[in-house]
Amino acid sequence: MITGFFVIWLSWADNTFTQKIDRKLVVNRHNVQVKSVDTLSSLTIGNGKFAFTVDVTGLQSFPEYYAKGVPLGTQSEWGWHSFPNSDELKFSETLKPYNFNGHPNSLYSVQINEPARNRKAVNYFRENPARLQLGNVGFEIIKKDGSVAKPQDIQAINQELNVWTGQITSNFSVEGSAVKVITYADAEKDIIAVKIESELLKSKRLKIRFRFPYPTNQFTDVGTNYTNNSSHQTVLSQPDELSALFSRKLDNDQYYVTAKWKDDATISKTGDHDFNLLPNANGSFEISVSFSPEKTINPNSTFNEIEKSSVSGWEKFWLSGAAIDLKGSTDNRADELERRIILSQYLTRVQCAGNFPPQETGLTYNSWFGKPHMEMYWWHAAHYALWGRTDLLEKGMNWYFSAYEGAVDIAKRQGYKGVRWQKMTDHAGVESPWSVGSFLIWQQPHVIYLAELIYRNNPSKAVLEKYQKLIFGSAEFMASFAEYDPATNRYNLGKGIIPAQECYNPLETFNSPYELAYWKWALQVAQKWRVRLGMQPDKEWQNVIEKLTPLAQKDGVYKAAESVEDSYSPESKYTIDHPAVLAALSTLPSNEFVDTQIMQKTYDTIEKVWHWERTWGWDFPMIAMTATRLHQPEEAIDALFKNITTNTYLPNGHNYQDKRLTIYLPGNGGLLAAIALMCAGFGDNKIPDPGFPKNGKWKVRWEGLKPQP
Repeated sequence: MITGFFVIWLSWADNTFTQKIDRKLVVNRHNVQVKSVDTLSSLTIGNGKFAFTVDVTGLQSFPEYYAKGVPLGTQSEWGWHSFPNSDELKFSETLKPYNFNGHPNSLYSVQINEPARNRKAVNYFRENPARLQLGNVGFEIIKKDGSVAKPQDIQAINQELNVWTGQITSNFSVEGSAVKVITYADAEKDIIAVKIESELLKSKRLKIRFRFPYPTNQFTDVGTNYTNNSSHQTVLSQPDELSALFSRKLDNDQYYVTAKWKDDATISKTGDHDFNLLPNANGSFEISVSFSPEKTINPNSTFNEIEKSSVSGWEKFWLSGAAIDLKGSTDNRADELERRIILSQYLTRVQCAGNFPPQETGLTYNSWFGKPHMEMYWWHAAHYALWGRTDLLEKGMNWYFSAYEGAVDIAKRQGYKGVRWQKMTDHAGVESPWSVGSFLIWQQPHVIYLAELIYRNNPSKAVLEKYQKLIFGSAEFMASFAEYDPATNRYNLGKGIIPAQECYNPLETFNSPYELAYWKWALQVAQKWRVRLGMQPDKEWQNVIEKLTPLAQKDGVYKAAESVEDSYSPESKYTIDHPAVLAALSTLPSNEFVDTQIMQKTYDTIEKVWHWERTWGWDFPMIAMTATRLHQPEEAIDALFKNITTNTYLPNGHNYQDKRLTIYLPGNGGLLAAIALMCAGFGDNKIPDPGFPKNGKWKVRWEGLKPQP
């Protein structure tokens, strides 16, 4: 007689039955340890809509020191700021007419330099609105001589991020006096909670400092602009003796920060936007701080309540969806790959799982003025569906509905049907002027791809009806954008495009391979949606599908664009940036449109000639997916570990690019999408774990991953 039960499944890597993965054990193998003041090892807590990044003290004590590393940001998805439009500039002043493919006076929002007013309009609408750094909460620690402790005074550092619970525990000492700090973020609200234990509290040498910076109006904002004091207002009030309310006003924008503490403390103003809270505590002190766009009465929870929220929220996340365990692999890269996988899940959940598409640096600091780039949304969010966490993808997908009318306007002013999705934008869906971004088109099919992933995980009428508008509007534009050439009886893409590889002239470029493959596949999927909804296929869409120009090739290698002859020679200027030709067989399936033999030769050619030092973090998982679909698992693993700076993963798990972009979340999201493909496969592929070598060095156990199309 058998009593009880246990869960088993087939592990394809070694073809043996294995017990269900101990997820907590796997996750906690990769808790982040910090032992020194390393500006690239900042740690972040948050919930997808709000994030708070700390230094080794467990708070934001040294923001200026960390400014050129991973900055100590506090950002929320609601926090935006616009400078006054004092010159009454109009968005129409950023528009320039072009004549592409029979569409005269097609208006594109680009970076016009002259006249001066148009240039000013371009700059204004690129810079506004910008995501806002909400404030800085740190320590001011007083040394024995009365001076304020600096980073070099922080000694005996032992900091840990518990990835399973979202707890940061920071142990350190100043002049031999120990300090222990535990920091949490609420799983739903924009609140942090902190518990401090130190003898420095008894001697009143430990204060909590609140500072509020002013926006920089620059490409990057790391939250350390403590000048421009007269340009904004911070008003302190105390609803009661155990709380403080900071009312913030910047031009026409307003928000509130509320601090609530457990024991007696005194708060004082030390500058226009600088405040100190001095605890009157006997060795222990608890405080919570909330950020809100609206004035609320005592919204803060206690430390224990926020701790409980964080622990239960993270446990729910880790026990949902998929998991992978590489323990037992003898390839010396396996542990590092597992670390990147675990920390990428943590970081994308903290930074990219809100109600809107994220910016490339998430909720840590501004890049491109804090605005999301919609061609990157696949790389931020597709993995949620592939890892069985479809609800997190659907939250962000709702943005497309709010941005729909703006996308209709773009298509209309350029002479097309349907909706042309924005490239660089904001929560309201306003297009940002850009002489590159306005000519990109590969963001257009993303919404079809992502909706299809949602449907695959939940094949219901409700899903079909919800996303029908987005699917059909996107396809209408795609069909009308394809230009028919009667001389060849085919449809072309361009001129007037810049491919995903952004080093091409839109006035000359047409028929880039990734865009062509994506166009055909997405229109085919849109037709499937019509059939699923009981509708007839659209004749115009079908005409484009059947007559879309094939991918151009030369000497058995796919060209980077039909319009370019010299793509891969040593002298070519086109062997930089994304090797996007490989993307035609990465996230997309092979079919009659993409020949795998030609793609294999293209892959081999690119490996030899590409300037890898001029690539981006998502390129490497993209290449790994191409290699997997070409049945080259060794190359897939090698791609994930290519020794290039932009393929660096920091101790905190962030994908580092350069000094300007010290974190880059499309790399993390892309890695997770690649791992799903490398494990669960794609289409009708029957090879188990197709992206992992069968050389006996990899033991791959996984559960819950979904195949790509």
